Amino acid sequence: MSTARQEDTAPQEDTASHVLLGNRFARELPEMAVPWRAEGAPGPRLLRLNEALAAALGLDPAWMRSPEGLRLLVGTSVPGDATPVAQAYAGHQFGGFVPRLGDGRALLLGELVDGHGRLRDLHLKGSGRTPFARGGDGLAAVGPMLREYVVSEAMHALGVPTTRALAVVATGRRVRRETLLPGAVLARVASSHLRVGSFQYAAATGDVGLLRRLADFAIDRHHPAAATTERPYLSLFVAVVAAQAELIARWMLVGFVHGVMNTDNMTISGETIDYGPCAFLDAFDPAAVYSSIDSGGRYAYRNQPLVAEWNLARLAEALLPLIHDDQEQAITLAVESLDTFRPQYADAWSAGMRAKLGLPAGLDDAVGSALIDDVLGLLEQGHVDFTSFFRALGAAARGNAEPARLLFLDLAGFDAWLERWRSLGPDAGAMDRVNPVYIPRNHRVEEALDAATAGDLQPLEQLLDAVTAPYDERPGLERYAAPAPEDFGAYRTFCGT
Repeated sequence: MSTARQEDTAPQEDTASHVLLGNRFARELPEMAVPWRAEGAPGPRLLRLNEALAAALGLDPAWMRSPEGLRLLVGTSVPGDATPVAQAYAGHQFGGFVPRLGDGRALLLGELVDGHGRLRDLHLKGSGRTPFARGGDGLAAVGPMLREYVVSEAMHALGVPTTRALAVVATGRRVRRETLLPGAVLARVASSHLRVGSFQYAAATGDVGLLRRLADFAIDRHHPAAATTERPYLSLFVAVVAAQAELIARWMLVGFVHGVMNTDNMTISGETIDYGPCAFLDAFDPAAVYSSIDSGGRYAYRNQPLVAEWNLARLAEALLPLIHDDQEQAITLAVESLDTFRPQYADAWSAGMRAKLGLPAGLDDAVGSALIDDVLGLLEQGHVDFTSFFRALGAAARGNAEPARLLFLDLAGFDAWLERWRSLGPDAGAMDRVNPVYIPRNHRVEEALDAATAGDLQPLEQLLDAVTAPYDERPGLERYAAPAPEDFGAYRTFCGT
């Protein structure tokens, strides 16, 4: 692995006294890390700082807003002992294997220890070209970086495991896309940036020692209980399968469509990562696709569990040399473990849907499954807004069915379902705790990003206020609960590169 370095001449005298950044990944896995520096930012200007997250990481929000703090957030000033690196990984992109991807426009600045003693990566996006850039400019525009901020913080508030946004800083540089746009860098935090693609990269080198060190690193970082088992690397795989089954079920339950579920976008930790062509369902449509580059619908809403299982099979292939010395036995053990994904996903999905419907504990599985299948069929047939319906159903559980009924054209069909559901005594209070009022609705996200790109951050702040407390209905925020207008049209998102 090349160790070319882009020089950084920015002053660094204050950073070390405010931030302690570890370099464990760079030290323990040097074959997968290229030491590198961010490009200079001619006019850094803070657009958004997540003060609560900064405090949880032991960072002083006031210092983060200072000129030196901003230089850290764009990567041009780091503590002297830190080793910023571009991480190497491979990946299946839309089904095709690419053996060398890596952080083309990103840097792992290092690891922080949060207030609970947990290790967290501090990672930048849009900080400039690296040796993995593959012809890209390595930069990012304000809009896509603020999209990741909004959506990742909304997902966190919804209880979905996710990387989190620490800050977005405008760089003062223009970025050429279809037009010239203001540039920005996103600083995000994750329990790590290890991906399925990380293991694919290590496996593709043929260096079993590197693969083992990577697996040991992942076990220690994310799934330490695996280290005490008879087959720790198989246990690692089992733990990742369980984490991803739970994660994908949570996506489906809130109507989230990731958009690009390549293997380099699936974490070992079970956190959601890389909010590029992502969106939330408006009208319920299992075939919904929001990515401009997913012409075949590979990553459509309904396909997400199947794609996750496929990605996990690729992880299993990479881990085979560690699972057992005999390949046939390794395959058998891996397949048996992978086969647990579907029932684990189904259990998480079913439990979540029962909670959304407020169904009582102990309800017969057949009765619950029929209610779930039938109401989803009605939603699809009527093009009913997914989020609005489940929130309105709480009012129906309290006796006021009109807000829910008004969403349907087939009133007879819905009323028949409603009668069956009501007879079970659904818990309205429990429903309100899992069915959000506010999500990052696609038209509101675009409205906020367009305004922010033009220099007006107020719509963004208002949107964040709504989506970071998604279950608490508040006066004055009605526009953030309303579905998209009919003239909003087909929604498409882009990767931001």
